[in-house]
Amino acid sequence: MLTSSQKATAQAILNIFETGSVRGEYGNVTVIRGDTGHLTFGRSQTTLASGNLADLLQRYCANSGARFAKPLLSFMDRFVAKDLRLDVDSQLHNILRATADDPVMRDTQDVFFDEVYWAPAMRAAGRLGIATALGAAAVYDGTVHGSFNMIRDRTNKQVGDIKKAGEKHWIAAYVQARFDWLADHPRADLRKTVYRMEAFQRLIDQGFWGLELPLVVRNMEISEASLHAVPPGCYDGPQAGSRALGLQTPLLRGLDVRLVQLALSDAGADVKADGIFGQTSSRLVREFQRTHGLPATGVADLALIARLIA
Repeated sequence: MLTSSQKATAQAILNIFETGSVRGEYGNVTVIRGDTGHLTFGRSQTTLASGNLADLLQRYCANSGARFAKPLLSFMDRFVAKDLRLDVDSQLHNILRATADDPVMRDTQDVFFDEVYWAPAMRAAGRLGIATALGAAAVYDGTVHGSFNMIRDRTNKQVGDIKKAGEKHWIAAYVQARFDWLADHPRADLRKTVYRMEAFQRLIDQGFWGLELPLVVRNMEISEASLHAVPPGCYDGPQAGSRALGLQTPLLRGLDVRLVQLALSDAGADVKADGIFGQTSSRLVREFQRTHGLPATGVADLALIARLIA
């Protein structure tokens, strides 16, 4: 049995692999050329083609407190049908990014990824007889990244099962077998992910079998502080209409910026709703103002914000 700290650390390692952050990026939207999963979303990057993305969004929309349920429901039939045209729907992508600001979505993702990835991985680790936190993290990685069973069988063929080889020797052999498989994979995007096994090998070499904190994985600190930090790219405020939005230094960031960007996207503007009011946001506000006969200042004052977010 892993402690809550060990579980959080194992999941943080996967978050670093998947989205480059300890807490994971709950609003991360990715489409990688050649990826059979197509549109991927969330802290642990669930996919359109697997059907898991539809499942996650249905769970979120079923919660009466889900802030972005209404716009997402208009896409739900297409998610269920695994409509690959969603890969390039920028308006949808902005809605997905905005859901990261909703604690309901973050909680839904945590529960969903525990059920879909973590729990099956820990059952597999238990069947193998794995007792170390690092070993459990390696199984979790294989479950999320794919082809765990195949690499498990290769490892058993090479060194025997865990009872025969010993857990630490078996995990080291598994990591090497997975490295070799990734390094020679016909898909370029998978070849690039050998860094995952390099990170595990470094933890093995350093003897961090218990995932004792603090750790450094791919130059990122995993500690009690980083495990409890606000997830990157998530905004709890300021509330829309509490301030005017314009270019300044440092750039304005927040929930109000994201909602203005989302409204501009809904109106057909080519904008990434990242919650950062930069040059593009200012230009698009200016274009909106011109189109609607308003002074083209590039500043979203309180009246314009109220009009956009009606």
